Amino acid sequence: MRFAFISDIHGNAVALEEVLDDIERKQVDRIAVLGDIAYRGPEPSKSINLIRGLNTDVIKGNADQWIVRGVREGEVPQQAFDTMEQEQQWVKNQLNDEQISYLESLPTELTLEEEGVRIHAFHATPDSLFDVVLPNVTDNDLLAKLTTKEEANLYLYGHIHKAYERTIEGKTIVNLGSVGLPFDGIAKASYVIVDIVGGQVQTSHVRVPYDLEKVCQQYQDFDYPNIEKMQNIIRSGRN
Repeated sequence: MRFAFISDIHGNAVALEEVLDDIERKQVDRIAVLGDIAYRGPEPSKSINLIRGLNTDVIKGNADQWIVRGVREGEVPQQAFDTMEQEQQWVKNQLNDEQISYLESLPTELTLEEEGVRIHAFHATPDSLFDVVLPNVTDNDLLAKLTTKEEANLYLYGHIHKAYERTIEGKTIVNLGSVGLPFDGIAKASYVIVDIVGGQVQTSHVRVPYDLEKVCQQYQDFDYPNIEKMQNIIRSGRN
């Protein structure tokens, strides 16, 4: 069984389409989406429609929650609050009520089992859409924050936009990176493939190039409220 896990699309439909094409070429059996579909990108509506067209498992991310109810004080750095509110309003105006209701209705975690291998997937942590768990935390912190709610062999999450993998005490923890806004210095879309064959598990990060300048131009053409900042992230792969 071959799974593809994708996350943090952030309205970058150009990157998403390249990833979905790559997934098709790799003959994936099942796709799961770990949230943050539309907010902060130039094509939020198209991104939602592409994900819904997959007819697959989708869970909610913090940015999906922001579209539904707005950004709240304390959830982002204070100096960025006003700008991110403007971005939220711009994105919400691109969506219809049915799309917003879809985001609101998404579950917050996903459990899969294949050939005795159990996978627990969530956006940020099992208990929060917003908590940040970075790659450099201690083994004990990583286990405590990500693995204690449910017993599994493999734990997958998004949110931090930094792809990595660590195995601690028999538990493998994988961050998917980001399809639409990577922050790890590689300006390519990121996703993860999980192969389970005969009870053996193999994970791999995949980096997919896409037309960066097309997306940068979309921010300009669609009059996005934070153009320069978003163009810099797209081009550099850094926040």
